[in-house]
Formats: sequence, structure tokens, C-alpha cells
Amino acid sequence: MELVRDPSEPSLVTVLVNGVPSSCLDLADPRRLEFEYMQQMAALTEHLPDGPLDAVHLGAGACTIPRWLHATRPGSRQLAVDIDARLLELVRTWFALPRAPHLRLRAAEARATITHLPDASADLVVRDVFAGDRTPEPLTTAELCAQVARVLRPGGLYLANCADRPPLATARSEVATLRSVWPHVALVAETGVLRGRRYGNLVLAASAVPFALDGPLRVLRSMVVPSRLLEGAEIAEFAGSTPVRRDPSVLDD
Repeated sequence: MELVRDPSEPSLVTVLVNGVPSSCLDLADPRRLEFEYMQQMAALTEHLPDGPLDAVHLGAGACTIPRWLHATRPGSRQLAVDIDARLLELVRTWFALPRAPHLRLRAAEARATITHLPDASADLVVRDVFAGDRTPEPLTTAELCAQVARVLRPGGLYLANCADRPPLATARSEVATLRSVWPHVALVAETGVLRGRRYGNLVLAASAVPFALDGPLRVLRSMVVPSRLLEGAEIAEFAGSTPVRRDPSVLDD
């Protein structure tokens, strides 16, 4: 794990894990988000009512989104989970992270953690977990989504970071899986990624209630890098007939 400072902006730090950029944060301004997919996630949280939130982060990284949420939604109570205990020790040492109960860090496996959280205990669940350039399969299935839906309160929001390359087969299957659990699913990505021109991040969103999109769309339109949001008929067309992802134990039955 390595920290790289921006020579022109010493407060801007990129966290590299095994040489790959994992997080980027401004030590002086937790409200600043450099990665486009994090900006997209931040825009989508406008779907939620104003005020503090109870949030669960599957994949802690450098806790960029938890820092942002703490700054923009004072009083929020958050749990950030990561399987890498040493990573959590380092980010707690390096960065001025909020302390419990505002932000609790837990070294644990994400699937096991969400399975044991109480019903209707979170307003927001964020999945940002990678092994290499892919999200581990157990965190992409309908059974995992059912656990997230159980943990979310009515009107809560699930956000997932999906990295994919043309022809976006992974993203399509993840959207199909979300649609098997939630009635309302959306996707946000840069135009070039969405058109299958290059590898990149797509942000998936799911909720039991219709999305309040006025705020998110306003933010997305103001971003430096153009992004597009798909929902309704467009998201159904994007998923097409792609099979739903299931746990191996379910497929074996």
C-alpha cells in the first residue's frame, strides 16, 4: 500500500493498493471527491431525505465516501467493513477519520457482515469491494441483494460500484440481478464507458421506492465528465435477457 501526493496540491493523496489506484482524498477537504464514480455515488444519495444517515460500507478503502458523508450529513452513523485489517489500521492512523459512533471500522468479510446486521437498520448500503479488477462473486448475487434489501429501511438506497469492459457483460448481469430483488434500479456511468468504448466504472443503484431524480440529475449534469443515467425502460433494455446471478448452492439445488 502506497500514498502518492499530488505535487501541485499536497493535500490531495492517492492511495495505491498493489500499485493500482484504490482511493483519492483531499486531506484538507473531505467534501471533495476526485474519482468520477464517487461523484456519481454522491449525486445519487440526493435521492435520500436530508439529514443524518445510518450507512454501511462494504469495502472501506481509504474511507473516502464515509469522510464525505460525515462532512455533508452531520450526525450520520456509519459502519465501514474491510477484510484487510492492516488497511483499516493504516487509514485510521494516516487520515483524520471520524471516531465511533460516527464511523466504526470493522475487519471482517463483507458478505458475513451484511448477513448478520439487523433488519431495517440502514438508510444506505454502499458496495465497493474488489479482488483485482473484479468484485468477488458472493457480493454480486441475488442472495446478497436480498440481504441488503432486508437491512435497508423502507426508502433506503443500495449503491454498488461495478467495474467492467466492453461489452459490459458483468454490468448487465448485475443489473438483471438487482432487478430480480428491487422494483427500482438505475445505472450511472460516463458516456464512453456506457457505450462500451473502454473499461471503467458503472454505479448501480437500487431502491424499494421510485427514485427522486431531480437532485441527482442536476448534480450529474454539472459534472466535468459527462455521465448518463439509465432507469425504467432503458435499464430493462440494458439488462435484456441476461441471467440473474445466483449463489452456487442455489444453482446446485
